[in-house]
Amino acid sequence: MNSRAAARRPLDSGPDSGLSNETTRPGGEVVAFARPLTALIVAPTLHAGAADAGAIDLVRILTGNGHRAIVVSNGGRLEDEVAAAGAEFIRLDVADFNPIFILRAAFALARIVRARRCDVIHAHGRAAAWAGHAAARMTGVPLITTWYKGYREQNVFKRLYNSAMVRGERVIAVSDQIAELIAERYALAPDRIAVVPASIDMTRFDPAAISADRLDVIRRAWGVAPDTKVILVVGRMLRRKGHHVAVKAVHRLKERGLKDFVCVFVGEDQGRTRYTGELWDLISSTGTTDVVRFAGEADDIPAAYAAATVVVSAAVQPEGLQRAILEAQAMARPVVVSDLAAGPEVVLAPPTVAEDRMTGLRVPAGDEAALAAALIRLFSLSDTARAAIGARGRSWVAAQFDPASIARATLELYAAVARARQPR
Repeated sequence: MNSRAAARRPLDSGPDSGLSNETTRPGGEVVAFARPLTALIVAPTLHAGAADAGAIDLVRILTGNGHRAIVVSNGGRLEDEVAAAGAEFIRLDVADFNPIFILRAAFALARIVRARRCDVIHAHGRAAAWAGHAAARMTGVPLITTWYKGYREQNVFKRLYNSAMVRGERVIAVSDQIAELIAERYALAPDRIAVVPASIDMTRFDPAAISADRLDVIRRAWGVAPDTKVILVVGRMLRRKGHHVAVKAVHRLKERGLKDFVCVFVGEDQGRTRYTGELWDLISSTGTTDVVRFAGEADDIPAAYAAATVVVSAAVQPEGLQRAILEAQAMARPVVVSDLAAGPEVVLAPPTVAEDRMTGLRVPAGDEAALAAALIRLFSLSDTARAAIGARGRSWVAAQFDPASIARATLELYAAVARARQPR
């Protein structure tokens, strides 16, 4: 089955599709429905992860086009953005994978669906999807899920837990890579999978908008000089993100005699595992304490990208679509990714494209030698050559991940699901 082609098949938007009076608004988010819908968006947390940001983007798409959005979540630092986008927020534990908590959440969701007359439930995580699936069965309201990353399936229990993500009417995959993984694992009908990637705010992530003062603040916080090359790794401190591979690659750079560079880790550390401690042990044993920085979460992430020479994702598990890599390219920064971190629809890299079209480099996951070689290659380029790679990355993201196209794809999917539920 060619899941990539199937997933990208356009949704019906003809006269019977549930869409009507199509108009263009400022900003380009364009699809008008026969009547406004009410969507119950179930997100485990609202912190900094892909699912968290995806839920907020969905809220903006729905409310910006006249629909009603209700967000149910444990909450987090993005709660204010829910209210700012005009949605209702309800605090509820939808992150716990204990079956008792899932069932309790399901009954609570069902009550909300009935009280608010919701038309669709949209889950952004596995525990949330199980609760949403049960609530959908209780109420007859359709379930949509969004699949952000390649969940591991070490055993039959993990496979069962993960299967919550394919129990709805539609599964949204954020990349072709994830769509193919879903199709291979579950043999879903092609029309049940839709690829809808994240959109990137090209105004916020614009290198021309970053002042020298903002750059100076970031560099001072990291303790780096203006001429120091910065390897930036953005993402939560989790083993699957491959920070340990980056440390080993940095060790190889030092062994090769490279100087005047640092590797900066920017991201949330929830402290739930021993991984950060293991990283510190690795940094100490490799003698890289002088060139590795743990910066925590960045208050000014666009300026962080602007201060970077190259942005890296060394993920050792399928990541689907990492916003950080798209944002880095929007900021005109070359990227280096593992083959599990980003597919060819996210980063243009040889040999898939010619050298004069590349926006970054791709290396085998877990291969610190290949990562070090890619970094050396980018460092050896002139500033002009690196700038050309970055400029191509910005153009690529602007063309492929613009908010108007993503909004339309999302609304067309909602229209198709709503149409399927209309009485004949």
